[in-house]
Amino acid sequence: MKSNRRKFIKNAAAAGFGLAGLGYACPDVLANGSYTGAEKTESGFRNKIGVSTYSFWQFNGPKENVPIEKCIDDAARMGFDGIELLLYQMASEEKEYLNKLKRRAFHNGLDLMGFSTHQGFLSPDKEYREENIRLTIRQIELAYQLGIPTMRLNTGRWGTIRSFDELMEKKGIEPRLEGYSDDDGFEWVIDSIQKCLPKAEECGVVLGLENHWGLGRTAEGVLRIVNAINSPWLMVTADTGNFLENMYEQLEMMAPKTFLIQAKTYYGGGKWYTLDLDYERIGQIFRKYDYRGYVSLEFEGSESPETAIPKSLEVLRETFTYL
Repeated sequence: MKSNRRKFIKNAAAAGFGLAGLGYACPDVLANGSYTGAEKTESGFRNKIGVSTYSFWQFNGPKENVPIEKCIDDAARMGFDGIELLLYQMASEEKEYLNKLKRRAFHNGLDLMGFSTHQGFLSPDKEYREENIRLTIRQIELAYQLGIPTMRLNTGRWGTIRSFDELMEKKGIEPRLEGYSDDDGFEWVIDSIQKCLPKAEECGVVLGLENHWGLGRTAEGVLRIVNAINSPWLMVTADTGNFLENMYEQLEMMAPKTFLIQAKTYYGGGKWYTLDLDYERIGQIFRKYDYRGYVSLEFEGSESPETAIPKSLEVLRETFTYL
């Protein structure tokens, strides 16, 4: 960030104008009545900034050590606008628990703005795919109960590399199952996601296919699926940290279809790798395509979340602010 811009933003905030950021969601999404995370103030626009509960935990130790309730309280204390829930981190899927989370977030002044889930459709086993379709439909219903408007979706992986650490060593590149092609995989994934969309539309939950390994490792793979299905209920969750080559070019390819940005930071060094992300450039890419939606922080460094998450928020506030 340029120092004069940083000073101007801080001075504007001190003067009572607030931080306002441009990020405009794509016009076809807005035409379909979807939500917007952008906020207008006297000094301009700013994207609203959320944080994933993953940022506070990162699968480090038992999830009970970092309950969702504490993440909600900490996110509010640190100054976020919303919070993205990691389903795996939640203590229960019972209605009573979900309602308590919803109440706690509202009382803290936070939007429940994203739902990060896991599923996989990249398998020749039809029964396995059907099981994951049922799982995803259940997850959509949970998002609806929580009042969350968008849910992260994965293609799944081939499973030929069992260890995630080894997968990261190979930069996410995984051999196909013997006897099958990528075309087979895309057919399985597209068919499976299509079967989830009626429930997504019924519940008003936009599915965001993430660039998250498997057939979603590249922007081309993500867009091949999204464009083939061509539904307003399937868009893109753009993760700034999941492209290990040509990251800016690939983010720009996905920007017109992006419904949620997940923004990685790596203070203290990353768990598997550290990317030197130019958020000034990333912000320009998404402003070019009028992105208005939420930006959700995914802190994935080894520094304490207590110090690293507020620093990350400051970076994202500056990046996704237009004065």
